[in-house]
Amino acid sequence: MAATSAPGCVGENGACNKAGFTPLVTVVDFHHHRGPEVERWFGVPEGSDPAADYDWTLLPFMALSDGAHATTEDFSYFTLLRPATEDSPATSLFGISCTRQLDASQLLVRPSDVTRSTVQKAVVVIADSPQFFGMLRERLSVVTSAWFAQREFSDTEILRRFQESLAEEKARGQLNEEVDRDQYLGMSLRELVREFRWQTLVLLKCCLLQPKMLFFGSRCERLCMMQFSLISLIPGLLRNLQDSAGPDLNSYEKKLSRPTSLRTSDRNSLLSYMGLPLQIFGKGSLFGPYTPLQQLDILADFGTKSYIVGSTNSLLLQQKDRYSDILINLDENTINITSTSLRTALALSHSDRRWIDFITQEVNDTWDDSNPGRPKTMGYRGSEEFIRLQFEEYLLSLISSVKYHNYLTQNAHNPRVLLPHIEGDPSVDFSNEWVEYWMKTENYRIWNLNTDSHLFDIVEPKHPCAGGLTVDDVQRRIQQQVQDLHLDERFAVGKEVLGRNLAAGRDKASTIFNKLYADMEALREAQRKRAEESQKAEGIEKDGSAATYNGDPNKTQHAASSVSARAGAYIGSWTSWADQKRKQGWGRSNNNSTATASGGGSGWGFGGGRKSRSANTDSNSEKNGTPLNSPALSSPGFPSSEKIQMSDVQLHRASEGNDMRRPLTQDSFDESVLDAVGSADESGSSSPVNPRRYTALRRDSKSSDAKLDEDEHSNAAEAMDNAEAEEKPKARDRT
Repeated sequence: MAATSAPGCVGENGACNKAGFTPLVTVVDFHHHRGPEVERWFGVPEGSDPAADYDWTLLPFMALSDGAHATTEDFSYFTLLRPATEDSPATSLFGISCTRQLDASQLLVRPSDVTRSTVQKAVVVIADSPQFFGMLRERLSVVTSAWFAQREFSDTEILRRFQESLAEEKARGQLNEEVDRDQYLGMSLRELVREFRWQTLVLLKCCLLQPKMLFFGSRCERLCMMQFSLISLIPGLLRNLQDSAGPDLNSYEKKLSRPTSLRTSDRNSLLSYMGLPLQIFGKGSLFGPYTPLQQLDILADFGTKSYIVGSTNSLLLQQKDRYSDILINLDENTINITSTSLRTALALSHSDRRWIDFITQEVNDTWDDSNPGRPKTMGYRGSEEFIRLQFEEYLLSLISSVKYHNYLTQNAHNPRVLLPHIEGDPSVDFSNEWVEYWMKTENYRIWNLNTDSHLFDIVEPKHPCAGGLTVDDVQRRIQQQVQDLHLDERFAVGKEVLGRNLAAGRDKASTIFNKLYADMEALREAQRKRAEESQKAEGIEKDGSAATYNGDPNKTQHAASSVSARAGAYIGSWTSWADQKRKQGWGRSNNNSTATASGGGSGWGFGGGRKSRSANTDSNSEKNGTPLNSPALSSPGFPSSEKIQMSDVQLHRASEGNDMRRPLTQDSFDESVLDAVGSADESGSSSPVNPRRYTALRRDSKSSDAKLDEDEHSNAAEAMDNAEAEEKPKARDRT
């Protein structure tokens, strides 16, 4: 087959004619009063300023990204629009800047306009293609570091020679070689797949739908590399970004033509014939890896229909609904789709999910933390090239299936045109919603217009992982979800936390039980001490009382004498009473006793056969040999007198038992006896007493007895009061 030109390129043998632009080097300084500004240029005629010539007013803000002062070194990637000239049409240029800062005190010569503690500058390289930025980044970092190490920014010889080396390489054609070096730009595809897993395919299919995609991240270099890695998954796109700097550029479509031949042995020829790359940056589209806030007016312009931009300013997060259909937050690794129709279209089919899970599993199985960009097996599976070719196969199958879908639609009523080895519509495995959404985009229109309608004859129209949901898919999905949960890490942390909590709980429980046991022991000890103190106190009281009685004989003798005095006073009162009765005529006449014993009423006033107590007393006294008027009655010996009285009482009770004619009387026993004795003495006979006289004598006897009793009781009460008054101080002393 004959060779044909690659889409988007002019010139012989398919080489893109970009030899007219020479790479430029510039220095952007952050002035403490005027802000970011271009300081000098290298590679341009003396006195010329490309920033003013091409209206690159936003170049200083693109080179010095927001937050670059927080890091020692940072890189920024951006696009610049070069207006049309007499020699060339308008096109896109690409810039890469390396920003560093230096302490102002370390400068050998400190200019007068340096008023802050640090000096911040950026060295920028502007080229016509980002294809070699992966290699260029390392060289730019070395040059910038060496220039800052001089500590003298007026010496720019190293920057001048750096620009000259880039120009020589461009002149020799080293930068124009038609070599596929897409993999050298952007972050590692292995890191991309491991970080976003199945969402990697979601982001790729989202790019083909051309929505407003906004990437956010605090690290500018990672933010830009993420976008370059994503678009590098579309084969050949990095070499055809000439319309990405502005929504008005459309040179790619104008120069594009349908290929008429194919060399199956040439990969580039195959990709061109299949219509790749799918040009997502054309009319109405914009690509800005780093977009400052000063460029937001372009994003909000009516002519800007779609874009892929990145920002490090969090103010855009507050207006995400206005500036984005999908927001990718790299700091949180989250994807937020604000458009409902876009969310529905980006739902992956079972075949899509099976395919991306397979790639993710390959990357995870060969992951090496020490070298993320290379498989630990050093083999092909899971490598950068493996991932890139897998995505390339997926896109080829996609566009072939869509072509076959269109073919089926056009020949719906002709079953003879169906391919015998293809069952049904293979585009279903890529999601019907996504296919319908994609058919409305600009890149589909350009692709469908410039490709053959029978592409499915070149590449089989079949999903790489075609088929419905199987048990393997479910197992793989569950396994992936379990891995996403990081149960091993969580269980390890949970086990450690549980162990610490159990240990802490065991220590706390042990402390509580020990404290409880100690409190119980302290309580028992306190009770024991109180019991001992009580016993000691009782012993001290007993010893004190014994010592009081034994140690103070005067008090003991005084107490004994007071008791004897009270007893003597009591007995003496009875003795005085007996003497008084004796003086009144109380004698021991036998006649009286005989008369009393023989009956008659003497001694009781009315008679009645009851023996007189006086007679019994006299008889007993004579029998015992103790007369009533003997000194024994007047002595303090109370027992003798008590024995005599008890004998008289017993004899009197015996006479009462035999005397059934005893008159009822309420007179006291003593008064009856004494009155009978007195009347017997006065009469000297045993004749009955005159009742009137008896009544008078009885009345006198009662008065006398009442007076004696009153005197006795008053004396006894006085003695008892005196004894109690003396005992109270003694009881207080013992206490």
